[in-house]
Amino acid sequence: MNINQRAIEHLERNEYDAALALFKEAVNESRNVQSLTNLAWIYYHEESDKETALELVKEAISLNSSSHFPYNLLGEIYVELERWEDASIALLNSIAIEPSKEAYNNLAIAKYHLGELDEASVLFLKSAVPSDYTMYSHIKCLIELGRTHEAKCKLDAFSESDEEFVGEVHVAELYFELQCFSEAVHWFEKSWGTYYKTSDWVCRYIYSLIKTNSLNRAVEIANECIQIKINDIQEEHADQCDEDWTESEKAAYIKQLEDDKQEYESIINKISKGFVPPLKFSTSRSSSCYLFGCSRHNHHEYNV
Repeated sequence: MNINQRAIEHLERNEYDAALALFKEAVNESRNVQSLTNLAWIYYHEESDKETALELVKEAISLNSSSHFPYNLLGEIYVELERWEDASIALLNSIAIEPSKEAYNNLAIAKYHLGELDEASVLFLKSAVPSDYTMYSHIKCLIELGRTHEAKCKLDAFSESDEEFVGEVHVAELYFELQCFSEAVHWFEKSWGTYYKTSDWVCRYIYSLIKTNSLNRAVEIANECIQIKINDIQEEHADQCDEDWTESEKAAYIKQLEDDKQEYESIINKISKGFVPPLKFSTSRSSSCYLFGCSRHNHHEYNV
């Protein structure tokens, strides 16, 4: 059994320190595509050390890797670092070797942030499955491109029974963007008893209710959220601080609760004056195991 196999066995048993030592030993023994990529993956995913991982995987790629693994990992790191052009180059190289859903999704993210919405839309679709967050992102691109009929047809096909269903609030958010407020209310209402209530989506729910002439329900929702915040503030004042929850952290959290309460208190008046609560859209980076020799994922060891 070689060093890499022993390292992966330790990792499988959650013996992290022993695994890391062996991955490092493999690099010291031979700085090749496999040892550099595997150590880079460990530094990135287990140590959260992006800079060390970046240098290691760039070195692996400089050895003219015939595998897409290091390119995918490099692209993933660049996406997290918001280096969109660098991410695009790395991920296009990965796809040229072997297309993968992770590479398509992460390249779509890079293209989206570069303002290349047509390309982003196509790439999101290539990596999406029915009703998941990547399909959600694809539809968001369609809406921004003005392709609203196509966007609505695809959104209408979302189903809670799909394995990777994005969630009711996200569906409601896209109907809101399409100004289909009755549909938005339907999906917001479905989520009301199960979702954690944050002001961003709740205010959009209230807006949708007002647009569908359901002012009483909008007032009811706002008042319910105000009372939730009052209760949270009272509970937080009663809580004791310790080494894990300092006075300054407690004060900052109470300030946030107060701000949220004030937002709910003013939201209906703001909407009546023309305010439209904005969508807080964020892209979602895809990841996978890129460890050469990982038996769990049936990865072979690297061979030129």
